[in-house]
Amino acid sequence: MGKRQSRPWTVSGELWSLIEPLLPEPGPKLVAGRPRVPDRHALCGILFVLHTGIQWEYLPQELGFGSRMTCWRRLAAWNEAGVWEKLHLMLLKKLRSAKQLDWSRAVMDSPTCGRPAGPKSGPSPVDRARPGSTHHVLVDGQGIPLAVSLTGGNRNDVTHLIPLLDKVPSVAGVVGRPRRRPDVLFADRGYDHDKYRRLLWKRGIRPAIAERGLPHGSGLGSFRWVVERTISWLHGFRRLRIRWERRGDIHEAFLGLATCLITHRHVQRLC
Repeated sequence: MGKRQSRPWTVSGELWSLIEPLLPEPGPKLVAGRPRVPDRHALCGILFVLHTGIQWEYLPQELGFGSRMTCWRRLAAWNEAGVWEKLHLMLLKKLRSAKQLDWSRAVMDSPTCGRPAGPKSGPSPVDRARPGSTHHVLVDGQGIPLAVSLTGGNRNDVTHLIPLLDKVPSVAGVVGRPRRRPDVLFADRGYDHDKYRRLLWKRGIRPAIAERGLPHGSGLGSFRWVVERTISWLHGFRRLRIRWERRGDIHEAFLGLATCLITHRHVQRLC
């Protein structure tokens, strides 16, 4: 994906020019006091936590990010305002305009991440019933993330197949109708269910899902590896490896921001 910055939590001028117009207008200050921390500084603090996995209370004040509560509140407010969804759609449009989105196939997978109990968590069947959450990830044929979501670790992967597909935005960028459906969907045995195959066919998507009971070596690995690479990129952000946030929306905010950063790296390759 190219050489990373020495300080990945810094926000480049090009990235900030995309994010700044999407941020909601700040409300009036109710009491006089210190001047408001600039949004760009707060975003750098959020990125510092996302990249390093540090706890909020240990966010270094000497780097000028503002207080931990300032960064936390901005992250929650921006997520509620749909900033990351809007940014992700904008980046996907840039990629489609450059004919860099591969709609011929999409690939889905659902890795788990352990955590204490809280909303959108549950006893994980793959981790001795310890509390955990699941990241559901859908990518195009090159591994560019199209949609991500968070559920409890006790949810069956296949039950989230259709909701994740429905979360893919309508991507314009070329002449004709916006697109949001791949031609083929690849997935592992966790998604093997005739009901969901029929639902995919109804949406005009050909299912290519490994079947249970058959020997390993389905031949799908030559297509499925791209989603495993993207999951590796996501979990390269240390805050996403283990879900520390008790509030599901805060972890979803980190997940959405990381998705945008990965998609932005693909956009940068166009330059």
